Amino acid sequence: MASKDYYEVLGLQKGASEDDIKKAFRKLAIKYHPDKNKGNKEAEEKFKEINEAYQVLSDPQKKAQYDQFGTADFSGAGGFDGGFGNFDFSDMGGFGDIFDTFFGGSGFSSRSRRRNAAERGSDIETTINLTFEEAVFGVEKEISINRHENCEHCHGTGAKPGTSPKTCDKCNGSGQVRSQRSTPLGSFVTMTTCDKCGGKGTIISDPCPNCRGTGKERKHRKIKVNIPAGVDNGNVIPLRGQGEHGNNGGAPGDLYINLRVSNHELFKRKGFDIYIDAHVSFGQAALGTELKVPTVDGEVKYTVPQGTQSGTVFRLRGKGVPKINSSSRGDQYVNVIVDVPKNLNEKQKEALKKFMEVYGEEPEEGKKSNFFKGKIFGK
Repeated sequence: MASKDYYEVLGLQKGASEDDIKKAFRKLAIKYHPDKNKGNKEAEEKFKEINEAYQVLSDPQKKAQYDQFGTADFSGAGGFDGGFGNFDFSDMGGFGDIFDTFFGGSGFSSRSRRRNAAERGSDIETTINLTFEEAVFGVEKEISINRHENCEHCHGTGAKPGTSPKTCDKCNGSGQVRSQRSTPLGSFVTMTTCDKCGGKGTIISDPCPNCRGTGKERKHRKIKVNIPAGVDNGNVIPLRGQGEHGNNGGAPGDLYINLRVSNHELFKRKGFDIYIDAHVSFGQAALGTELKVPTVDGEVKYTVPQGTQSGTVFRLRGKGVPKINSSSRGDQYVNVIVDVPKNLNEKQKEALKKFMEVYGEEPEEGKKSNFFKGKIFGK
């Protein structure tokens, strides 16, 4: 192997980074591992070759000497035994899980090593229904939720009150059992989940009768929630730490509240603005009038000027929805709709005919009007 180019063995260029070296070895180790290629002598030799190259290039001191002198003859290095040496697969992300699949056991799984570590509780969610006014001005609501909490009797330990979980005598509390096997390529050390404690590192000999050793119990809770002014349909309010309790001393999860706001029969909302229709008669639109306009704050007066046309929109500043966590508000927009009278009595018809005569129009009923004749085209 002294004449071999270790970089070439791993498919790399000289000067490759530590991360590149690790990735290349990982890829080739999976491909040529003897447990995956049983009886394939060529694969065994190839694996031995890439393993030797990795042990040299992954060691900063050996790599520096190899880069300088181009030799693998490192005196005092302790030799090469053909195994994995002190390489730890746990820092290679999901690589350990891949080895679990190919070679059996759960020796390289980083997840199994953390089964007795603190674990954050799960998040939960619920929905609150609000009226239009409650969403505009805010409200305090009381909600009911069900969540898993630490058992009140054993305080989450799972052991009967007065007792405590004992350290597993098989794994000495680590949750992992170390095993070693010899192969033609060297010794392999694997770490598997302890089958006695299930990877928890402790054993409960006398379980809590309330939670049956789980350390958790399902509770029904009522929580008061302050809904701020200005929320809208589809908004979500997070309540930190109000979710399910964590395991092994982990922090609790969060509670997410989905808001559903009902429609209003009169007001329509767009963002922080409110829209409303205001109906006026033909005479009110022509002569002008004072309207009492409903708003979320109550009625306000607004003067409609003479000659207002249907479809005219006027604005009431600051009469919209309060902006969340702000002192400002949106506006209210009023769309004027001029109602054309129907089913006129004779007196009303006569009055309109006189109006038309004064206005220069022909009041004869049933007479056809020539739309294209007259002042429109300057004729």
